[in-house]
Amino acid sequence: MAKVELKKPVVEEIASCVEGAACAVLVDYRGLTVEQDTRFRKELREAGVIYKVYKNTMMNFAFKGTEFECLAQHLEGTNALAVSKTDATAPARIIAKYAKETQKLEMRAGVIEGTYYDAVGMQAIAAVPSREELLGRLFGSMKSPISNLARVLNQIAEKNAEA
Repeated sequence: MAKVELKKPVVEEIASCVEGAACAVLVDYRGLTVEQDTRFRKELREAGVIYKVYKNTMMNFAFKGTEFECLAQHLEGTNALAVSKTDATAPARIIAKYAKETQKLEMRAGVIEGTYYDAVGMQAIAAVPSREELLGRLFGSMKSPISNLARVLNQIAEKNAEA
C-alpha cells in the first residue's frame, strides 16, 4: 500500500471533523504535563469540543479549499486542532483558561463561523461569555424590573387593606 493511501483516511478524518464546524482553533501544546493535558482534554470533551493532535501536513491537505485554509500559515511546530460544531466560543474560552494556568498552552489562530482570527483576536473571542451565561444575564435583567413592580403592587395592596 502506498504512503499516500495510508495518509488519505487521516486527511478525510480531519476534513470531516472541520466540515460544518462553528469553530476551529489551532493550539500549540508544547510543555504541558500529562496531568495538565488530561484535565484539559477532559474539559474540552465535556464542552463537546473535539481536540486532537494531527501532523501539520495532514491538516494542510485537509484545509485546502475550505474556509479553514487560512490556518495553513500557522502550521509550524507542534499543533493540535480544537473543533466545535455547536458552541463557537467554547474552544477559545477553555484554551484561554488553561493558557493562564499553565503558561505553556498557546492559541495560534482560529476560524469562527467563517471568519479568521489571529492569536490576539482569539483572546478577544475567549473573553465572550458562554451562551448560557449570556442568557442568564438577560433573564436576570428582565426579572429585576418585574420583581420590583410586583413588590410595589404588593405594598400598595397591603396599604389599601390596612386603610
